[in-house]
Amino acid sequence: MTYQFRWDIIPGNLDFLMSGLEMTLIISATALVFAMIGGLLLAMMDMSRFFVVRSVALAFGEIIRNTPILVQLLWVYYVLPIVFNIGISSLSAILIGLSVYMAAFISEVYRAGIQAVPKGHREAAQVLGLTPAQSLRRIVLPQAIRLTLPPLASNFVQLIKFSSLGAVISVTEITRRGMELSASTFRPLEIFSFIAIVYFFICWPLAMAIRLWERRLAQR
Repeated sequence: MTYQFRWDIIPGNLDFLMSGLEMTLIISATALVFAMIGGLLLAMMDMSRFFVVRSVALAFGEIIRNTPILVQLLWVYYVLPIVFNIGISSLSAILIGLSVYMAAFISEVYRAGIQAVPKGHREAAQVLGLTPAQSLRRIVLPQAIRLTLPPLASNFVQLIKFSSLGAVISVTEITRRGMELSASTFRPLEIFSFIAIVYFFICWPLAMAIRLWERRLAQR
């Protein structure tokens, strides 16, 4: 029996799917903000002069970066409530899971950016009498941020794709909406093809813009 495409399934349920896309973008943007803050904190700990602090940051980063994000997400959703005897919603779980996972990678981006700042600039700040905190805030971070913006944007693209894992724990993002619609219409080919196209037209222009941005920075 020949499979008959029914693309009318998509226009008839577009509002339902787009509500999931809105949730996808909200999750991605929120997790990026938390991950940037957490990544900066982790990078500062990793470069601390205290051995214990460096060890904790190193161990945390290695564990997070070398275990699957899906396992971490399931751990947050199912294990964390048992350990701390608290209730965690699926939305909170996906935000915590994505933020922690991406923070571990963003910390490496920050660290590379900070270390790329010429040593002479830091020495000049010391000569001017700036404290280490002032030197970091006024001299090092402004230069490091310019270098880290393209990698941070790349991480945002990754977050958009990783947000689809929220479907596993019933977060109502676009992939979950597609699963629900597919279960009621029995048209998975049309629905998931459309969702794949949506992801592509969000992520591909961002990826191309990031490449252009990196080339311009390299020329400068």
